[in-house]
Amino acid sequence: MSGTLYIVGTPIGNLGDLSPRAVEILQSVDFIAAEDTRVTLKLLNHFGIKKPMVSYFEHNKYERGEIICQRLQQGEDAALVSDAGMPAISDPGEMLVSQCAQQGIPVLAVPGPSAVVTALAVSGLPTGRFAFEGFLTTNKKGRRDHLQSLRHDTHTLIFYEAPHKLRTTLQDLYENLGDRRIALVRELTKIHEEVRRTTLSQAIAYYADNPPRGEFVLVVEGAAAGKSDGEEMSVEQAVNLAKERMQQGLSAAAAAKEVAALTGYRKNEIYRQLGHSSE
Repeated sequence: MSGTLYIVGTPIGNLGDLSPRAVEILQSVDFIAAEDTRVTLKLLNHFGIKKPMVSYFEHNKYERGEIICQRLQQGEDAALVSDAGMPAISDPGEMLVSQCAQQGIPVLAVPGPSAVVTALAVSGLPTGRFAFEGFLTTNKKGRRDHLQSLRHDTHTLIFYEAPHKLRTTLQDLYENLGDRRIALVRELTKIHEEVRRTTLSQAIAYYADNPPRGEFVLVVEGAAAGKSDGEEMSVEQAVNLAKERMQQGLSAAAAAKEVAALTGYRKNEIYRQLGHSSE
């Protein structure tokens, strides 16, 4: 009878977020497959856990996955952990879970922290429907095609980004999606945790003068309703959207500018229909 692979969520910052069940599973398995054994060793030491570890990461996932599956087939139990958060989500562990599924090896989840849903929860943007897009490719054409495919997506969009790439990514988001609301969430659950709720244009200006620090989750407002599936928004819908922005605290001029970027209508046209004379 084969063993079980446990997918164990680990803290994304604060070690106190490791659940009692996660500690119990890490103590009970025969070995732990870790993205970076040095990072995981610090976590295990904090909880007084001593277990054999094998490295499992992007560049060895094919060969190492087969070895792990062989050990599981022989009856050993294993825990899969990433450096932080839930394994298999934008993570090479996705491959190991697939291999286990194909071979009939039981896979159980031990839920834990996830930067995706944690950032979404504190973003202040709609949470009912969202799309996690992970890291954008560094290939210029691939990145542009990816972002253009999202231009009319009404889901709240979530991206991961490293600090040294943040400015470029913000500019690309602005150029391909228009000026939208964004929450920049960094260093989740850590000492310097910060949530900056702003717009893409304002974020570009801010980080031009303030070097980005820490790992970021970017939560970006989805396209205005009515623009998905190639359906154009009517000018009346655009004006109503601008009125909603004004109710959220924007001036008429700022609301007209933001909605114009989202919908393709001229700013002056929206501004005029809001009942103001254009400047």
